[in-house]
Amino acid sequence: MQSSVIKTAWYLIILSVLFWPQLSKTSYGAEVDTGKKVFESRCAICHGFKGDGNGVIGIVEKGVVGDKLWSVYPRDLTVGVFKFRSTPSGCLPTQADLEHIVSQGITRAAMPSHKDVSKADVDAVIEYVKTLSTRWKEEAPCKPFTAAKPAWVGSAESAKKGQEVFEKMKCWECHGKEGKGDGPKSQDIKDDSGKPILPFNFTTGELKRGSTPENVYMTFTTGLDGTGMPSYEDSLNEEQRWNLVSYTLKLMKK
Repeated sequence: MQSSVIKTAWYLIILSVLFWPQLSKTSYGAEVDTGKKVFESRCAICHGFKGDGNGVIGIVEKGVVGDKLWSVYPRDLTVGVFKFRSTPSGCLPTQADLEHIVSQGITRAAMPSHKDVSKADVDAVIEYVKTLSTRWKEEAPCKPFTAAKPAWVGSAESAKKGQEVFEKMKCWECHGKEGKGDGPKSQDIKDDSGKPILPFNFTTGELKRGSTPENVYMTFTTGLDGTGMPSYEDSLNEEQRWNLVSYTLKLMKK
């Protein structure tokens, strides 16, 4: 009797070892399938059915600044490069980063919010997006930054120090002396795909990432991958970055 019980137990263990990977794979595949359906119904019109940015709406925004015609294109998700992250430059975004972008959208970037989409469908579409680029399989996740705002951020003294950083780091070469995006190099900036892009005009309102001090600090710390906006994690210490935040908020009249 005891021998029979032991044999049965071993049999069940072997079955679980053999079939558990398949069950896991089936569950994962089901979520990706759901994500693909959500993507095709809500995202493909801009990002394309392949996720390469070649959707029906090829240009989501365009305009003229000075004598330059500029256009905003949907993100090519097959490259796996993301501007708005809480992770170091060159790293993939976190799950929370992607959830925020999908749910809240991106201000002034024609990326709408999807607050009407359930949490389960948001998670599913993110899993599907991760199948579009090999980076998600090849790279380990990076540790995200945090932004704990000091009490003095936004003060006149901090803004003055931030202006000194702005001038020393030559931010004005792209963003202009008054932060209007009209610096001497503003017409020469291109993204990683070779398309011309414009430096931000701080006097026009909300930043794409958001205009809280923490959001501005995160941009200075992580950079905007795929664009000409670098990370200052290594070249500026935390105090200098927060002072630069203060000056940026002053340019934005906040």
